[in-house]
Amino acid sequence: MELTVPGPHGDRQVRVSNPDKVYFPERGITKREVVEYYVSVGEPLLRALRERPTTLKRYVDGVTGEAFYQKRVPKGAPPWVETAKITFPSGRTADEVCPTEPAVLAWAANLGTFDFHPWPVRRADPDRPDELRIDLDPQPGTDFADAVTVAGLLHEVLDEAGLVGWPKTSGNRGVHVSARVRPDWEFVEVRRAVIAIGRQVAARMPELATLEWWKENRGERVFLDYNQASRDRTIASAWSVRGLPRATVSMPLTWDELPDVDPADFDVYTAPGRLAEHGDPHAEMDSHVGGLETALEWFDRDLRDHGWGELPYPPDYPKMPGEPKRVQPSRARPD
Repeated sequence: MELTVPGPHGDRQVRVSNPDKVYFPERGITKREVVEYYVSVGEPLLRALRERPTTLKRYVDGVTGEAFYQKRVPKGAPPWVETAKITFPSGRTADEVCPTEPAVLAWAANLGTFDFHPWPVRRADPDRPDELRIDLDPQPGTDFADAVTVAGLLHEVLDEAGLVGWPKTSGNRGVHVSARVRPDWEFVEVRRAVIAIGRQVAARMPELATLEWWKENRGERVFLDYNQASRDRTIASAWSVRGLPRATVSMPLTWDELPDVDPADFDVYTAPGRLAEHGDPHAEMDSHVGGLETALEWFDRDLRDHGWGELPYPPDYPKMPGEPKRVQPSRARPD
């Protein structure tokens, strides 16, 4: 099957192999339908991905198969699939897909890509994020409604920090909030800003919000995953199809909409109609760019007044400056 995809450089012909292969058995959604979905939401999705190094989360056997993250441009990619060079925490580098036109989305979907995971940087400056992201992850005993409650307080804290937050559903039980920032800071500084913002939220809502990295300490609270701000950690973009049985979509929303939605309502079938009716709620994100000065002042104040500094990095990272022991509290040996 050949699909004609219009774009800024004219029409591209994208081959869709085995278009009737069922990707989501519970709903009978085929590869063709996933590819066509991505073409239908190409404009707002490209706004979220354009000029960003993007990891592809691929499900070559559909949602019931094993997924993997494609962090290097696949062999045999068409010449119009552009790339960006990224540097991993180890110091190794890779050329990653950098979407610049709608045909790239269709091509990636044909490879079994469900989620697009963009880095929070542009390829012109891949070491300085222009987007701050906070992932609100409900822990066992909490749900989407709890994440929405915490997100409401996060909205207030971001305002106090001089940042404009933009919420979306994760496509599952959580909420993602992003804010555009000037690319004046490196990953370590952006992560510290996220930690400081998260500490403000957790201090005001300790019964429901936590920054505890170790699961044994989180309790029935919503985890503000600060490590999603670390280098090479990404979250699914707005409009991404998630690898869940009902083919739900990570849906961008306004703050007014967030308390009244059910994330299960947004999927491959319903998202294009919502876009056609309401447009992209995040269309103006690039017009609201803030700075990290206030959040980094909070981080310095917390360190000075309370001794609250760095928090643990993920286990695959090299030891980072100022990082505390990277060991589960119940297994830590006394000093």
